[in-house]
Amino acid sequence: NPSVPAPHQVQDAIKEFIEKLEPKAYHSYTSAVGDNGTRTAVAENLNKRYGTKYDMNNIFMTCGAAASLNITFKALINAPDDEIIVVAPFFPEYKVFIEGQGGKMVLIQPDADLNIDMAVLEKAITKNTKAMIINSPNNPAGIIYPESNLKALAELLSKKEKEFGTSIYLITDEPYRELVYTDDKVVHMPTLYKNTIVCYSWSKSLSLPGERIGYILVPSEADDSKNVYAAIGGAARCLGYVCAPSLFQKVIEKCIDVEPDLTVYKKNRDILVEGLTAAGYRVANPAGAFYLFIETPEKDGDKFYERAKKYDLLVVPGAGFGSKEYVRLAYCVDTAKVEKAV
Repeated sequence: NPSVPAPHQVQDAIKEFIEKLEPKAYHSYTSAVGDNGTRTAVAENLNKRYGTKYDMNNIFMTCGAAASLNITFKALINAPDDEIIVVAPFFPEYKVFIEGQGGKMVLIQPDADLNIDMAVLEKAITKNTKAMIINSPNNPAGIIYPESNLKALAELLSKKEKEFGTSIYLITDEPYRELVYTDDKVVHMPTLYKNTIVCYSWSKSLSLPGERIGYILVPSEADDSKNVYAAIGGAARCLGYVCAPSLFQKVIEKCIDVEPDLTVYKKNRDILVEGLTAAGYRVANPAGAFYLFIETPEKDGDKFYERAKKYDLLVVPGAGFGSKEYVRLAYCVDTAKVEKAV
């Protein structure tokens, strides 16, 4: 859970709707794809930021990033041997989501800086590769993939598409897109690779994890985009996502340009990086999100986890993220806890 409260604009919007509108205006179903006004606002916000030309027909409103990912996997996976490539360290639910929708997860290891290793990836791509998923800023490491790394990724995927005569979709999981503490650029991948499907959530950027609100972006340039969008609609229906929460679709439309306050997160991050580095720990460069991925002295996250518990330190062993020598630390807590933890 984000420790920073939702921006006041969110509360103001909720109050305004409840006080000024009839209940049916915010309690009734929207269409399955989402409210037209909300979808248009999302598209226009993306266009303003990235110089794109999206409209509401590229946007499918969802019940948060977990719904976005499950719907997308369900839409793309058609056979038991369809493969989705995941790069470590990764959010453990990817495995649950992919296998739950009938596909196979193919895990690859990163390079020494936890970026995508192109040589390893090239060997992992086969004729059964349906998609690859990336998460930047990353959970658990907080890293942002450099633009050079992502350009190389786009080139490799395009090459493999031609080699196998297939479409390979790149799924970007972006709940931490707005949580960036450095000058590092978060690349909008559809501008580099046309077969990109974006899965977004406001859970972290506006501190709304309990409201379950997000979207899927299917660019018109993507292969078979209209059928992919239709399959996403069918998958959402099959999985029981009737529509995204109506009230919070209205809230998002009203608050589409609101940015999060990163002051506390950045302070916590700096305290931890300075303290852990001074103590001799090797920490992945945490440019975004609100996590640190710490290489343990004994190169065993499970053993370190057990030792840390004795000091009332709660960390998450790295094995579940695909990197057993690490542990994850979350700093979306009060600064006093961070200082005590160091």
